[in-house]
Amino acid sequence: MLHWIQYIRGYVTIKVWGYSTERLLNLCANHDILVWDIVNHGDYDTMNISVQGFFALKPLLKKTGTKASVLKRYGLPFFASKMGRRKIFVAGFICCMIFWIVTAGFIWDIRIEGNYVLTEDILLDYLEEKGVHVAMKKSRLQIEEVEKALREDYDVITWTSVQVKGTTLLIFIKENEMPDYDQMSQQKNADSIEQTKGMDLIATKSGTVSYIITRSGVPQVAVGDTVERGDVLVSGAVPVYNEDTTIRKYQYVISDADITLQYTESVTVKKDILYEEKMYTGRQKKVAMVGIKDKEWDLRLGGIPYEEYDVSGEKKQVKLLDRLYLPVYYGGKTVCEYEMIRQKYTEDEMEEIMQEEWNKIISSLEEKGVQITKKNVTIKKNERNWVLNARMQLEESAVELVPTATDPIPEAPQETTEGVEQTEHQNTDVNE
Repeated sequence: MLHWIQYIRGYVTIKVWGYSTERLLNLCANHDILVWDIVNHGDYDTMNISVQGFFALKPLLKKTGTKASVLKRYGLPFFASKMGRRKIFVAGFICCMIFWIVTAGFIWDIRIEGNYVLTEDILLDYLEEKGVHVAMKKSRLQIEEVEKALREDYDVITWTSVQVKGTTLLIFIKENEMPDYDQMSQQKNADSIEQTKGMDLIATKSGTVSYIITRSGVPQVAVGDTVERGDVLVSGAVPVYNEDTTIRKYQYVISDADITLQYTESVTVKKDILYEEKMYTGRQKKVAMVGIKDKEWDLRLGGIPYEEYDVSGEKKQVKLLDRLYLPVYYGGKTVCEYEMIRQKYTEDEMEEIMQEEWNKIISSLEEKGVQITKKNVTIKKNERNWVLNARMQLEESAVELVPTATDPIPEAPQETTEGVEQTEHQNTDVNE
């Protein structure tokens, strides 16, 4: 505390020499003039003294026949005097402090931790919709509402914590295990059934039924039947018959069956033998850049002297403290020149490329649960391109649930007792 008081009031380091330095120190003590950090250098002494004490020292120097000179100056009065002569520096310092204080009231960085199923882009887009984004005021941020919204809108999120440190918004989340999408689909279908009171299984592709086992519902096709896309394969309306074999009503159920459709599909892939490849010339140019928020500026003179080039680099955000980010970026870019040169695949390379294309087709079908029962693959080549033609016989469970199209049968009106008695009476009269 004493050091800060001395700094605010100002003090100097002086050099004292003469006939009676010890007597001068005794007189300083008698006149309440504080001196400290006294160091003897043989012919002279150095010490620290306050500015007020230095001016009060003049008569004592004459009395003792000693001399004193100022070696160094310390403290706020000297700093203020020095800054008074540097008005541009002071103005810049004040503007910098104002800029720092103003920007400290905004969010300049958003960090998300603990997400695995939900990507950072998905969460940032969601926060943007909720009004949470970079460059927003801290005062507008409702932390509890953001935490609640994340938990309610994403079932996979079981716990959230939102914190603000400096100008950084930290979002910690904990996700549940991967959701059972089959169960979600069944629940969705069940909800739909409650509204429609029945579901049909229809074909999503045209083909021939190669396999069918029905567990629930009424099958409308058999093995070997040809169906078109949208045809009903299993009806969710189960008829209830009268004694005369007429349909009295329908009981609605969820159609459930294992059905496989067989169909033929052709695929053609064409690849050119000639291709263009980037050849870097080795010429490159480094460019510094600065940016504020979403805008960037390259610190270079003139344009880029290359017709075709790639740009790579990185930028960093200015960080004053641990979590105090500013909307200012800096970094560098590397501009590399290249030329496009036409090349020609060799026969071995083309065979490898066509094999990769065929593997992609097979992988795509396997991911969809499609089986290849027969295939006929041919590759034709000429001077300009290679063509792969594949004709395949495929099998898959190409069905989906839709609300049943069968309408309920209206109930017949019941005859009243009076009507029956009147009919019996008329019949009696006729017999008589």
